[in-house]
Formats: sequence, C-alpha cells, structure tokens
Amino acid sequence: MLSRILDMEIIGQAVLGEVTGELIKPIFDGVKKAASFDEILKQVRSILKLIGPTVHQIKQLSGERDRPKGESEKQLIQLYEEGEKLIQKYYRAHWLINKWKYEGKVNAFYKSLLLFFQFGMPLEQLKTNMESLALRQSQLKSGAGEVSGQIGFLGSGGCYARKPPDFTVGLDVPLREVKELLFKESVVVVSAPGGCGKTTLVQKLCQDPDVKGKFKDNIFFVTVSKVPNIKLMVRKLFEHNHSRVPEFQNDQDAIIQLEQLLKKQAEKAPVLLVLDDVWGGPDIRVEPEFPLQKFEFKIPECRILVTSRYKFPGFGCAYKLDLLHGEEAMELFRHSAFPTDGDFTLDEDFDEDLVKEIVKRCGGFPLVLQVVARSLCGLPVEIWKSRLLEWLEGQSILESGEGLLDCLQSSLASLNDKLKECFMDLGSFPEDKKIPVTALIDMWAELYKLDKNGVHAISRLIKLSLQNLLNLVVTRKGTAEVEGCYDDAFVLQHDLLRELAIRQISQEPMEERKRLILDLSGNKLPDWWTEEKQPCIKARLLSISTDEMFSSSWCDMQAPEVEVLILNFQTRESNYTLPEFMKRMDKLKVLVLTNYGFSIPELTNFSVLGSLSSLKRIRLERVSIPALCNTMVELKNLEKITLVMCKINQAFNCSAIQMPVMLPNLKEINIDSCNDLVGLPEWLCDLVQLRKLSISNCHKPSTLPEGMGRLGNLEVLRLHACTKLVGLPDSIASLHNLTCLDISGCFRMRELPKQMGELCRLRKLYMRRCSRLRELPPSIMRIKQLKVICDTEKAHLWEDHNFTNLMIDETTDLDWLV
Repeated sequence: MLSRILDMEIIGQAVLGEVTGELIKPIFDGVKKAASFDEILKQVRSILKLIGPTVHQIKQLSGERDRPKGESEKQLIQLYEEGEKLIQKYYRAHWLINKWKYEGKVNAFYKSLLLFFQFGMPLEQLKTNMESLALRQSQLKSGAGEVSGQIGFLGSGGCYARKPPDFTVGLDVPLREVKELLFKESVVVVSAPGGCGKTTLVQKLCQDPDVKGKFKDNIFFVTVSKVPNIKLMVRKLFEHNHSRVPEFQNDQDAIIQLEQLLKKQAEKAPVLLVLDDVWGGPDIRVEPEFPLQKFEFKIPECRILVTSRYKFPGFGCAYKLDLLHGEEAMELFRHSAFPTDGDFTLDEDFDEDLVKEIVKRCGGFPLVLQVVARSLCGLPVEIWKSRLLEWLEGQSILESGEGLLDCLQSSLASLNDKLKECFMDLGSFPEDKKIPVTALIDMWAELYKLDKNGVHAISRLIKLSLQNLLNLVVTRKGTAEVEGCYDDAFVLQHDLLRELAIRQISQEPMEERKRLILDLSGNKLPDWWTEEKQPCIKARLLSISTDEMFSSSWCDMQAPEVEVLILNFQTRESNYTLPEFMKRMDKLKVLVLTNYGFSIPELTNFSVLGSLSSLKRIRLERVSIPALCNTMVELKNLEKITLVMCKINQAFNCSAIQMPVMLPNLKEINIDSCNDLVGLPEWLCDLVQLRKLSISNCHKPSTLPEGMGRLGNLEVLRLHACTKLVGLPDSIASLHNLTCLDISGCFRMRELPKQMGELCRLRKLYMRRCSRLRELPPSIMRIKQLKVICDTEKAHLWEDHNFTNLMIDETTDLDWLV
C-alpha cells in the first residue's frame, strides 16, 4: 500500500506545473506576447472565478480546524479580494466612459497574478506535498487510513460542506428556523423547487457556530442526485473518516455498514449527516427510488438533514423554503448585475422600473436571478429593454418548478441557433457528470461540420460559458497548446440547465426530434420502444443512459438517421453488450461510450461495429477492449479512436492482426490513462495514414517500437507524462512530416536520437519536466523555425547552443484547485 502511495506521489511530482498556466493564459489559446486590455480583463475574471471556490475552502478549513494559513494561502486570499474589488470598481464605472482609468491598475494586478502563480505557489505546493506524504506514511505505519486497497481519497476533499457564497440574501430567517428544528428533530427535510437555494442554506447551516459547536468534526455532506449510487456514497463517508472500507454486498448492506460507522462516530460527538439533492416523489420516474426511509437511523446523537424538490410526507420534519420576494430578490439581482464594493448606486441610464420589471420576471428564484443578472451585466440599457420586450412578447409561468424552466428558457433568447443546438446537445450526458470536451468536438465535427481540431467547438463552449450556461474547466495546463489537444478539459453543467436542454428537446413530437435522449431505469423501456410497430425515429443524435439494474437485453430499434450514438452506462456485470440495432445505423459517424460504474466491463458484440461503414470516430472510456484478433472487425472509414482509462493490453497484444486491412484510413489515435498498456505493438507502425498519435498518463511503456519511422504522415506525436519512457527510437528521424513533439513529463528520458536534426518540419518541441535529460544532439540545432517550450532546469541545454526561440514555462500543477 505504501509503495503504491509513493508511486502516486512520484507521479504527482512529475506532473507538478501543468495547470497553473491556464490561469495565466487565455482559455485554450496559444502563447501571446502582447494581449489587448479586453483579453487581459477576461483572463483576470477567469482566474478569479476559478480560484474563488479554493479561497472560500481555505477560509472554511482554517476556521473549522483552527489551522493557520500558509503564506501562499494568505497571498492567494489577498489577491482574490483585491481583484474582486478592482473588477467591481471597473464595472461600476459607466460602460463607455472612465473605464480607461482602470486599465493600468488591472494590468498591474494581472502581472502580480503571474508572479504569484509562477513563483509563490509552486514552493508552497511542494512543501504541502511533502507534509501530506509524511502524514500519510505515519498513518499507514500506525495502521490507520487503510481504504480497501484504494488510494484515491488522498487529497480528494472528503465529505465536507462547501463554503456558501459570501453574498446571500433571504436566508437568515430560514437558517434560524431550520437550526431550531435540527436541534429538536432527528430528521429534517428542506424542500423547494430547483434553484431556490436549498443547498446554499444547508451549507450556511454547516458553517453556523452553534451547529459546529454541537457537531464539531462530525458534519458530513453528501450529494445524492437523481441517480444515486449508495455504495459509492457510503464508501466516501468511510474514506472521509479514514476507516477501512468494507466490501458491500448490496445497497442495503452499505446502509447497515453506514449506520455502524455513524454509531461509532457518535461516541465522540453528535453526528450531522446532510443528504443533498435527494430525488423522489410521484412525479419523478426514479426506479428504484432512493430509500430515504432507511436512513432514519435509531441513533440518539445522530441528525439527518435532507434537501429535495419534494416534501417526502411521513418522513421527518418538513420545512418549505420560500422564494425570494420584493427587496430580497432586488438585492440579489443588483449584486450580480451591478457589481460594487459598497452601497448600490443605480446608473442614470437604468430606470428603476426597468430593473424591477426584469426582477419580477425572474419569479424569485435565486438561480434565475443570478443567471439573468450576469447575462446583462455590463451591457447597455438598450439590450436590457430588448430582453424585457422579448419576455413580454412570450408567455412565462413563474409560480412553480415548471415556471422556473420557462424562466431559464427565456435566458436563451440571446443565443443564436448554432449555440442553441450545442446547448441542447449537452443534455445527452448524465447529470452531475463531467462532459469531456473531446467528445463534444467529435460530435460537432460530424453533426455541424465544424473543424476537426476543435477550434470552433471550443469557441462555442466559451460563448455558452460566458452566458453562465455551463462551466468550462481545464485541469492541466499545456495540453491545449499541443495542436488542438483538449484531453484535460471538460464541461460542467447545473442539473437545472440540463433539464432546460431536455425540455427544449421535448417540445417537438418524438418522430420529428433532431436528438432523442433516453434515461432508462432498470429494464423499464418507453412504451413506444416495445410496441410491434415502432414510430419512425428521425433523430440524428441518440443518447441512451442505463443504470446498474439494466440487463443489457436490448430491444430492437429503427433509427436509420442517427449520426451520433452516445451510450452512458453503469453495470454490475463483467461485460457490456453493444446493441444489435446498431447494425442498421448506416449513417452512424460517431460512437461515444462511457462507463460511469465501479468495475471495468469487457465489451461484447464488438463485431457489430463492422457493419457501420460510415463510422469515423470512436471514443471509449473505462471499458475492456476484447482481443482484436478474435473479432477481426474492419472499420474502413474510421479516422479517429480515443481510449480513456480502458483495458487495452489484450487488444493490442495480438500478433495476428492485419491492422492496415482493419483500419486503412485511421488518422488519429488518443490513449489516455490506460494503466495496463505495457508497450505499443509493432503493428501500430503499419498504420501509414496516421497523422496524430497521443499517449498520455500511461506509466508502464519504457520504449517505443523501432518501426515508428514507417509512420511517414505523422504530424503530431504526444508522449505526455509517460513516466517510464527512457528514450525515442532512432527511426523517429524518418518522420519528415512531424511538426509537433511533446515529451513533457517523461522524466526518465535520458537522451534524444542523434539524428533529430532530420525532422526538418518540426515546429514545436515540448519538454517540461524532463529532469534526466542531460544533453541535446547537435543536429537538432539545424531545424529552422523550431520553438522549444521547457522549464528553467533544462533551459541551459539550449542556451549553451545560443538557441534563441526558447520559451521558459515554469508553471505548477493546480489539480487541487479544480
């Protein structure tokens, strides 16, 4: 166990320095030596938005554990507060006049951010890593903290309640009333429509001095969501308490084990368990329904606090959270629409009645008030009036949860048709799950004929992000620079906004929908799917999500127009069967298959792919690929394959494969975090059409095939964080079309091939954290127009040769921030 943790620590140190750059560069933008003020302003706002939750968490943990803040933490908080105040002052100025006065201050602040993230934080992070490892070693030696063979909880954040927003309104009275109930009742259910602030209320409650004084360190916060995973939830609670995780036989056993854990914790202090976002009720098709009644434990010193859209009559003490009214709604809207650092002063162009009418249209829902206010922030009054006229011309019902969706729908009025289509596509993925940006690029390249490198797709995501309709998150810096590589980027979307997307889709009759989204519970299928005469499905995008109870017994389906198929699943079985009806999807171009469960099942019925003559892109995540020599699937038109956290060794280790015959037009291979990959097979070198090969976070391969030189069309070779790779084959010098080479994180690589100078078209070489590289081949200096991106440690290798086109990149890993 200890050796595994030490290995993880070494790898963690290897990737130190990858994420911070995203805070000091435009999102997915290349290096820019000179940026306009507007660009810098956007960067500053993006940085503040990203580090905000971390600042709040630092304050929270410091208060909870009486832990003094480190120097970097103090500086981070100071920078964040200074930046927020500066941005607020900027936007408080008239939108056309006087803002130029702040340009110098914003530029100076931006430079201070760069200095902090380049020098201040890396040193503090290294110190923290060393202290964490020492603490963990001590725990293991004493027998504490063993987690059933798991090491993932290190730095995972546990089951703490996040710090609520610094600014809230309308929650003082509910906070007092719920606290009184909580001190008297064993179970309290806070109910309200989505977007009313239930989660914010209980977050504030968890930070209340009286509550913290009573429950101390026994406050546990768990998000349940619409499709609950009880065993995973209980596992996290055990890990949070540094307790050995039992093997759960089923959900009932997991709940029993949780009760025993809480009994043990209650011996130290009273226990508060918060179950946030519990779904259920007669109007929601959730089967099986979350067994909330079974969490009513008979533990005298245990309290259960539930938030839900439903009251759950007969279970605990109910509390209905009201919407915001009058001045409360106005105050929240003003805070988001007119950021200030003091008292609110209405700009003379904005009539008070105009603002009041817009606030009225938001219906008192806090989330809606904030989304609408932010979408109007900084815009001229004419746009405000135009938006209000659009609402007045339509019909809005704001008295219920249904009205909330209508109100959010009105926030889409400013989107053009292209952005609306992309927004609705996001509903194809499960709620509360990260959506890989690469999957969206694949989908939109075929559905909307966007460029295959993802430039236009990223542009659309950024525009949706600016409208507060999603969060675009980058976990590691440097990837997007490498010729359109977005492996470490994903989208987060509020479940309410996902509902909005699905509602937009369901407006049309099923037979006429462009996209069909099916969320299946167990083996319960829609009535139309089991009828002898099925409706004709014309959807171009089909998304099917199944849970652990699904038997993989697919019914037939007629969907001849489908071009993108998304299969989201969880399974308890050792295999997952691809549906037979895929054979008749003659127009299918993109397959995205993602496993969200614990185990990694093997794909069966893999041969069905051989019938898909139009298939161009495949993305598989967390599945085991069968031996290809047993299937002999020919994918004549497949251009791109992406494998993430898959078991692929048996698929690659078949020497009888005639890969040029099976994949004659394959142009791109992406392999990420496939831990069983021992080495690349020799047959890969026969894929002569290959233009991009990306192998990242694979820690077993030590060498590459000598036949790599046969890949004469290869343009991008990415070997990011292949920590055991010791070198490149000499034949790489034959890759005369190679323009980009990334060996960052290959810290065991000792030398480069002597004939590197023959790579005449090489334009970019990324070599951060190549700590064991001692010298460069002289021939590499002959490559004209080569740009090298490295860290300070290896800069001298180039400077000794008077190489000038050098970029020093000393960034640090900010995965802990995200």
